[in-house]
Amino acid sequence: ITLRPEGTAGAARSFIEHGLFNNPLPVKLYYLLSCYRYEKPQAGRYREFRQFGVEYFGSPEPTADAEVMALPLLLYERLGLKGLTLNINSIGCPECRKAYNDKLREYLKEHYDELCDTCKNRYEKNPMRIIDCKSPVCKEIVKNAPFLVDHICDDCREHFEGVKAALTAMGISYEIDPYIVRGLDYYTRTVFEIIAKNKNSNNTICGGGRYDGLVEELGGGNVPACGYALGMERLLLTLEEQGITLPVEKDTEIFVGAMGQEAVLAAQGLTYALRKLGVRAECDHMAKSVKAQMKYANKLGAAYSLVLGGDELASGEVQVKNMQDGMAQACKIDADAICRIIRQEDKCNG
Repeated sequence: ITLRPEGTAGAARSFIEHGLFNNPLPVKLYYLLSCYRYEKPQAGRYREFRQFGVEYFGSPEPTADAEVMALPLLLYERLGLKGLTLNINSIGCPECRKAYNDKLREYLKEHYDELCDTCKNRYEKNPMRIIDCKSPVCKEIVKNAPFLVDHICDDCREHFEGVKAALTAMGISYEIDPYIVRGLDYYTRTVFEIIAKNKNSNNTICGGGRYDGLVEELGGGNVPACGYALGMERLLLTLEEQGITLPVEKDTEIFVGAMGQEAVLAAQGLTYALRKLGVRAECDHMAKSVKAQMKYANKLGAAYSLVLGGDELASGEVQVKNMQDGMAQACKIDADAICRIIRQEDKCNG
């Protein structure tokens, strides 16, 4: 039994299994799932964690890489996060990486005995991963090591220059970090991380890159792809460190109260009409008193409320009350009119 370590491979298998390669390309997917890691837990790194990810199948163009990087930056901007840095690197293709690994092994050979046990293992299998080791000793050893970005082939260099040009065109600043290699071996060419600089620490809150060979390795066609993933727990911790409180969206926009059987039926009809317009509306189904209905509306966190009774049905008008400031506004007993008040728009867009 293997616990799921990440979401990209599963998304690629789904892309193959469901024939999504037959759809117009690129195919854009997202997921939110639970993942697991075996490493020692640290602040923001848990054995079980939630991951949000985006995968972009079908485009080999560097503009796709840049778009994938722009997505989490837009998200973080809307959340109000500050002090973000986009770090990028290129780890080349399998061909230029093979030549680089020989150079890196040659450099590391005289330091082999000093490497940690994990990196001694990596020395033969995948020496590039030693660049990313968190051991202080290994970090010191690789300071003067040759970097892959300086040894990539012409095609990979052209792609990397295209990524940088696309980011510049979008007005997105970046830094080149030759130490980024990412923790999964399926990556090719572009890799990136987004770092949040907080008062007490710097956290990697997003990571991703290109993985052009993964779909084919899993049994599909030659489909290039790129994507990113972010850990929800680390994002929440970063929001907390920066003192950002997210607004809580009201689950219920309006509660439709009623007095009397005729009004109860009218309330149910009005609630249904409001829902058809996209308004999150609720009404009473427990035969409660009006006072109890309003208490329930408060517990639901309703933004607005109204009460239908004999007088309202006779006049065709009702008072729509703002539950936060207590102000009420008269309007027709009409879903469109009530929707305009709730949304404060000229018309209800649902």
